[in-house]
Amino acid sequence: MIESINEARRKAFLKASLSKLRRKRKMIKKSRSLYWLGVLFVILISSSCHPRQETLPWKPAAGPLFTPWAERVSPSTVWNVYPRPQQKRKEWLNLNGLWDVAILPVDEGPPQEFQGKILVPFPVEAALSGIAQKVTEKQKVWYRRFFSLPAHWRGKKIFLNFEASDWETSVWVNGQLVGTHRGGYDPFQFDISPAVKEGKQELLVAVWDPTDKGYQPRGKQVQNPQGIWYTAVTGIWGTVWLEPVSQVFIDSLQITPDVDRKEVKLQLGISSLQPELVVKAMVLAGEALVAEREVLPGEELVIPIENPRLWSPEDPFLYQLQIVVEREGEVVDEVESYFGLRKISLGKDGAGRTRIFLNNRPYFQLGTLDQGFWPDGIYTAPSEKAWIYDLNCLRSLGFNLLRKHVKVEPRRYYYWCDRLGVLIWQDMPSGDKYIGRNQADLARSKESVEQFKLELERIITNLRNHPSVVVWVLFNEGWGQFETEALTEWVKKMDPTRLVDSASGWVDRGVGDLKDIHAYPGPAMPPLEADRAVVLGEFGGLGLPVPFHTWQQDKSWGYRNFASFQELTQAYVDLIKKLKDYVHRGLSAAVYTQTSDVEIEVNGLLTYDRVQLKVLRDKVAPFNLELRSLGN
Repeated sequence: MIESINEARRKAFLKASLSKLRRKRKMIKKSRSLYWLGVLFVILISSSCHPRQETLPWKPAAGPLFTPWAERVSPSTVWNVYPRPQQKRKEWLNLNGLWDVAILPVDEGPPQEFQGKILVPFPVEAALSGIAQKVTEKQKVWYRRFFSLPAHWRGKKIFLNFEASDWETSVWVNGQLVGTHRGGYDPFQFDISPAVKEGKQELLVAVWDPTDKGYQPRGKQVQNPQGIWYTAVTGIWGTVWLEPVSQVFIDSLQITPDVDRKEVKLQLGISSLQPELVVKAMVLAGEALVAEREVLPGEELVIPIENPRLWSPEDPFLYQLQIVVEREGEVVDEVESYFGLRKISLGKDGAGRTRIFLNNRPYFQLGTLDQGFWPDGIYTAPSEKAWIYDLNCLRSLGFNLLRKHVKVEPRRYYYWCDRLGVLIWQDMPSGDKYIGRNQADLARSKESVEQFKLELERIITNLRNHPSVVVWVLFNEGWGQFETEALTEWVKKMDPTRLVDSASGWVDRGVGDLKDIHAYPGPAMPPLEADRAVVLGEFGGLGLPVPFHTWQQDKSWGYRNFASFQELTQAYVDLIKKLKDYVHRGLSAAVYTQTSDVEIEVNGLLTYDRVQLKVLRDKVAPFNLELRSLGN
């Protein structure tokens, strides 16, 4: 179907182009040379709109369900947006597209011949990769592609960036190993400058993923999906890209807004702290200059913000930030960034109850549990527009929060949450073994503990500049839970600007900022506590399978199923009505399960393919907005 739609569009485009060419012939008879330029123009336009899709050996693999954005996925335009919005440079080279691929036994070396093509950045298991093949811990995925560097990049450092690859990724450039990375949820980069040669470059990547046979963080990925456990992903699942920088460059940027002091602090890492360097920063509101400062490398930049406009879901205002490093008046590096001036904290309301505060006021958070899965791309959304659709759909229903559930998204996702005004509770992806409701913390191996902490620290460092992220959730329902008290203290020291939910549901150790329970279908509320806010971290799970929009037509699962949109809507509204009393009594947040159906789990507000909203928007939104207003 996707292929036929694209073919029809191609024919329509060519027909329109020929018609346009005939009209142009009459207009440009005065000049034969202009005529031929017109012909060339039409050819070039046709080529750029449909680059090579008709000749390239790629199409989606067969799959049970596709989103509306799948038909517009093309090897020449797939995920072609700049991946790092908070440290943006002008020049970059996108390596997404068709790569050679081979899936081999884990103990074998590089393939002598590749088996086919894969569309990066979709994981091997996804239909949009063109492969849709299960990979086990006994196999390794090999990727290869060739690229050329622009001539004016000569003399610069060249960084190869991966937005995400699950799990152990080794990279060679022109036969030289440039690095190995372990982790499935954080972006990473390698300096490939020493391996670069003249002419065409060969890039070889090998990825091994033990999935649920290992101790590493993996979230809900399993080899044999069922119920609330979903299809695993292996290999590259985020944009791969190149970036040139000078020999002196900004290698890190930490932004810390301070609402109470009306200022923002910037900590920059610079590759070489040379005495003749100067760092300049400008803060803008739109095109208006708000403030500017100049310091020496290594010094903290503190920029006062007069008459600050605070960030919130109701007004997600973002200040623009421009940072320049100069040497004797010459620019050696510059990046664009942004920040939101907001504060998340605990405080006492008028009745003396501890609540979550946003910008020094009680602020009730109502959101959905968001798994971040897609039927055609699994971990990788078919396009940025798909993300935006989900976020806007939830906002239109009256939600102001997402709990990103045991998965971390690429950086652009959080950029859109920042822009649109969606609060995020960010789960750490779970791993290792599970403990029961009343069991002691798990005794994990030294290797397991070190890997968990390494990935957690990277995730926090990666996301800490985003104003939308307000809570770190360390563990969910005892999944891999260990050293709860020590980890909570460690994270609070690492990032004192956010709240920590030590354990969402089940095994509460009395630490962290939130007392979090789960209740299905609920709702329910934990007893009030003097020093922690009380929240309902999961409730609902009301199910409705929609024919022709399900992962398996004959199999579905939900906590409680209904037969129609009207029944489901009324059941949801009844839950919200019950929540009103809890909000009056001091409940600070509630998270409904869930944004969309996922595989055979049919308790989403949206179908898995995002085609059908299963509740009536005009009925749900007023109740959600009223509930939010009660806690503010």
